[in-house]
Amino acid sequence: MTLQDSLLGFAALAALITVIPGTDTALVLRYTLSQGRRHAYMAAFGMISGAFVWGAAAATGVSALLTVSTVAYDVLRIAGAAYMVWLGVSLWRASFRKGAGPDDGGQPVRGLPHLSYEPLGRTWAKGLVSNLLNPKYGMFCIAVIPQFLVPGVPPVWMGLMLTVVSNAEAVVWFIAIVAAAHFFRKWLEGPTFRRWIDRVTGTVLGAFGVAAVLEARHA
Repeated sequence: MTLQDSLLGFAALAALITVIPGTDTALVLRYTLSQGRRHAYMAAFGMISGAFVWGAAAATGVSALLTVSTVAYDVLRIAGAAYMVWLGVSLWRASFRKGAGPDDGGQPVRGLPHLSYEPLGRTWAKGLVSNLLNPKYGMFCIAVIPQFLVPGVPPVWMGLMLTVVSNAEAVVWFIAIVAAAHFFRKWLEGPTFRRWIDRVTGTVLGAFGVAAVLEARHA
């Protein structure tokens, strides 16, 4: 397999994984509607940072420990599940609170029951942790990236190149999501819709977490 064949083949597979709805898409959409584009992009940047960590781990063999150690993988899976459940519960609690949040210019948006202003650094951290504690993404890297390593190319560099390809596709996807959500935002700014967005997003995140816990119990 040549370097070009590896990059193109991985790009095709990663594109399919990227557009499958999951926790990353749910969080970016929710931040777009609740606190604006800056926070949505910062959350996405945090997720991409986590993706680089997973890519490097898969390429250097650190992730091999998770493959051979059932305990290590179960710990990661349960930690990720607990984090998603916590996010889901937090969103449900937030949907019952009323307040003002900043829009893209840092000013309150009238009529919206936004969460209080969240520092961008915290938003980035939430995106990072969400990706790092996502065992499905981690196992994707573990299972797929080693298959696209090219002889003669250092594994670390090859893994990072493949991660760049995957993240570039994710950036395009996140930009499309943010742009679409922002375009339709004026039709989606009603207090009732905002509350239900938080509840639906919270339910999705919580469901992913509960499913991961049940999967761990039956493993």
